[in-house]
Formats: sequence, C-alpha cells, structure tokens
Amino acid sequence: MSEQLQPLILALRDELQQYGELLALLDQQQERVAARASDDVLQSVVAIQAQSRVIQQARTSREECRIALARALGQEASASFATLLPLLPSDYRPLLQALVEENNSLLGRIQQRARQNHLLLTRMVDLFQQLISAFLPARQPKLYTEHGHMLRLPVVQPLYEAVG
Repeated sequence: MSEQLQPLILALRDELQQYGELLALLDQQQERVAARASDDVLQSVVAIQAQSRVIQQARTSREECRIALARALGQEASASFATLLPLLPSDYRPLLQALVEENNSLLGRIQQRARQNHLLLTRMVDLFQQLISAFLPARQPKLYTEHGHMLRLPVVQPLYEAVG
C-alpha cells in the first residue's frame, strides 16, 4: 500500500504548493488593480491563466493517485477521501487528512480572492467605459432589452470637443 500512498502524498503536497502560488498571484493582481497599473494587471491575468493550467495538471495527478489508492483498498474509483481515509494505516491518516483539509481550505481562499478580483476588475472596466463614453458618446455599447430590441440610450454631450 505504501506504493500508492507515497505518490498520493507527493501529489497532494504539489497541489497545495500550486494553490499557494495561485493565491500569491491573485494577491499581486489585487495590489496591481488597486495601484491602477493596467499593464501589470494584464500580465497578472496571463500569469494566473498559466498557473491555472499547472493546477489542473496537479489535480489530474492527484486524482490518478487517489484512484490507484482506492483500487488498492478494494474500493470503487469514485471513492472520496472521506471514504478512503478510515481504511488507511493509522500512521498515515493524520498526514493525509491534514493535506486534504489544507488543500480544501486554500481552494476556498482562492475562490474568495478570485471573486474579489473579479469585482475589482469589473469596476475598473466600468470606469474605463464611462471615461471612453464621455469622450466618444457615439461609441456607446449597444444594449438590448430582454426581448432582443436595441435599447435607446440618451445621447450624452461629450466632455471634450475638438477645437477647429
């Protein structure tokens, strides 16, 4: 059974490390949005997307290890960690339980931070759209009603008019 447990432990640790790196990237992105560093924000989006791909690979690896362990324990491949942990030798249970809980906790923090960043980025885009609309009112986005008809917005006088 050790041949299934060691790879699973390594996979859970790797997944935890990748989640930590993503959380750090989300924190950096939040700082860049607050500093209104738009070029840096764009770079952070690219870095977050790359880290998300790394996390997906780590999850796939962890899932393969979990399935191998489940089969070694005579369980179905879909058996959860909650089902598998009581079947493990007692000296491995605390470590695996802690790794699973920490991964879940960190994932929750990532989801919360991602929601916060989404709100900040949405607000940033809205402000830029308002700024653009103030200078170029004819280029306001087309909005549609729930019936698919184009919504008529009042024409806003431009904040700036070219001289000459």
